[in-house]
Amino acid sequence: MRSKLALIALGCTALVACNTVDQPDRGVASVHVPVVTTANYVFDAAAPDGSLAPGEAQRLDGWFQGLGLGYGDAIYVDGNYEIARGQVADVAGRYGLLVSPSAPVTAGLVQPGSVRVVVSRRRAEVPGCPNWSTVSNPNWENRTMSNFGCGVNSDLAMQVANPVDLVHGREGSAASDGVAGAKAVQLYRDWPLTAVTPGQAQRPLKTVDDTTGSK
Repeated sequence: MRSKLALIALGCTALVACNTVDQPDRGVASVHVPVVTTANYVFDAAAPDGSLAPGEAQRLDGWFQGLGLGYGDAIYVDGNYEIARGQVADVAGRYGLLVSPSAPVTAGLVQPGSVRVVVSRRRAEVPGCPNWSTVSNPNWENRTMSNFGCGVNSDLAMQVANPVDLVHGREGSAASDGVAGAKAVQLYRDWPLTAVTPGQAQRPLKTVDDTTGSK
């Protein structure tokens, strides 16, 4: 009898151990989360006298256009030429971007008489989505669906303007401007109501032509 109780106790212990294995899909948090990756693009520009050679600024501008440079991209200049750095900053300013301090490590050395422009581009995506590898029923272990979280997190990864914001937040300003914060509220209060006659007179609504369907 004692041996049977020992076997039952051993079996129960093994069963509890199996159920306590780390199972991330047993909670309400999704196991499918956005992952931010970084790709560095390199452009070497000639700067023989510390400033960009003739035509290099135009060539750099064409390279920026080819990359589709925009918000979320980070620009760095590797090279100890302040004049050339300022010229690169002028070209970057046409795209609404600033040159960031320091520069990431890239393959190869920057040759004397040249500067290296590095564009770091971040991308956010949710790997493994969609995932329909399991069925919803039966669900004996009360786990979340294999595709749980893919929809909302994939949308978040595609819509975020700057993927770095998914990694860490931004520091707020040390001073708060109450006037700026109240602008949206004041605009909402002062905006004419389109559901009443005076509001329609100030901001008439467009009507739909029944024959053409155009507004």
